[in-house]
Amino acid sequence: MEREGFESSVIASAGYDEGVQTLEVEFVSGEVYRYRLVPRRVWRELRSASSAGAYFSAAIRGRYPEEWMPRGGTV
Repeated sequence: MEREGFESSVIASAGYDEGVQTLEVEFVSGEVYRYRLVPRRVWRELRSASSAGAYFSAAIRGRYPEEWMPRGGTV
């Protein structure tokens, strides 16, 4: 999945696949997670949030099924 860079102390980059409603987030730690069943609205709001990290914590973390992506991007 193609990701775009974020100016955030928490999120390095993120991308969204509307076809499968999946959000992929790379954290500044280098860890990558995929979040399933994420509405497009949440992706838009994450991209426009004044604090992507705060928005992620409030609206995404713990609310959608998550999958850790091992380094290299394969499960």
